[in-house]
Amino acid sequence: MAKNYNLKRRSFLTGLAALAGGSTTLHPALAQDPITGILKSANRGAWNDQFDARKGDAKLAATNIPIFSTQTPVFIERAIAEYRDITANGGWPVVPANKKLRLGVQSRSVKVLRDRLIISGDLAKNSGNSDVFDTWVDGGVKRFQARHGLPPDGVMGRYSFAAMNIPSSIRLGQLETNLVRLRSMSGFLGERYVMVNIPAAQIEAVEYGKVATRHTAIVGKIDRQSPVLNSKIYELNINPFWTAPVSIVKKDLIPLMQKDAEYLTRNSIRIFAPNGDEIPPETIDWNTDEAVDYMFRQDPGKINAMGSVKINFPNPHAVYMHDTPQQSIFSKLLRFESSGCVRVQNVRDLITWLAKDTTGWTRRTIERTIESGERVDIKLAEAIPVYWSYVTAWSTKNGVVQFRDDIYRRDGVEELALQ
Repeated sequence: MAKNYNLKRRSFLTGLAALAGGSTTLHPALAQDPITGILKSANRGAWNDQFDARKGDAKLAATNIPIFSTQTPVFIERAIAEYRDITANGGWPVVPANKKLRLGVQSRSVKVLRDRLIISGDLAKNSGNSDVFDTWVDGGVKRFQARHGLPPDGVMGRYSFAAMNIPSSIRLGQLETNLVRLRSMSGFLGERYVMVNIPAAQIEAVEYGKVATRHTAIVGKIDRQSPVLNSKIYELNINPFWTAPVSIVKKDLIPLMQKDAEYLTRNSIRIFAPNGDEIPPETIDWNTDEAVDYMFRQDPGKINAMGSVKINFPNPHAVYMHDTPQQSIFSKLLRFESSGCVRVQNVRDLITWLAKDTTGWTRRTIERTIESGERVDIKLAEAIPVYWSYVTAWSTKNGVVQFRDDIYRRDGVEELALQ
């Protein structure tokens, strides 16, 4: 299906590279006050008096329906029908990506952008046909960005152009692929469960068919992927030790020690032999792979790689969910930074929810234990199912169709892969 299109996302993004750091030159009046400049424009009559002076609202209608709801396949089937109609009618136009577009910009490309947003339902049909990027277009772009997991800033830049110019036929195929995935997970998954959506880097804690909390996540790098798995959370480690897997010892710690002999000591990482004896770092030959024969363990504390908590569940991949001392990474656009484990934003909200049926463990007691620095394990009263899943497209009750990049190339179409 993708072969019918000359526009290939990789070459497309390459052509956009200059946009990432570029800027758009505006008329001084527009640069100082975009709304005033637009209202005074001689071309205002071309809008058919449809200018909307209200600030565009980027927030999509909230829903507490989980992605793995039994209703989701029905919602995505409706979306498939809509995208089949869009594709049968010629799809949507390619928006020229020769410069950034934002509020106040006047360009012939804005008219194409309007048409594109109207076809996908992100902009009202009666919003005018001006070539000026007004607040109608600003709101439409923000809605589009939110549906595609992009920061809803209203600026058409590299990633927004890339997502917008994927043909409707490819989006249709993405919906069909994910319908199969969603149908396989739409049965009874437990009264309470945790779902990690890897491509969306998002977590849902679900209770009695409704989302109790959502969390931004950090998932595995493309070359250290987070696995798809089903398991049950049985334990929480408060103020945990971190034991480095062999892959990290080989790929990260050995090279770091070659550059900085004090790295392990400065980061409170100790080395232990198989018999339990602690090994001084200076006794190891860091120019060989000798170190992989030992255990590397980081003491609890503020710089611990797992932060304040580790969430355990049995699995053959030796992965888990955990906190992180690097909270700033949750604000990144591309949150594919881990070595396979999943880092959880606002993790204390999640572990409070997980432990709420476990006697003695309230939010207050959990906070006190974390602050104490004491190493404590919490055995949950009842194991909670956890599903690490791979869903790149879904739809909601209110008809909002969500798409994400195919970060691990499992959808089978090059244009959908993370570039």
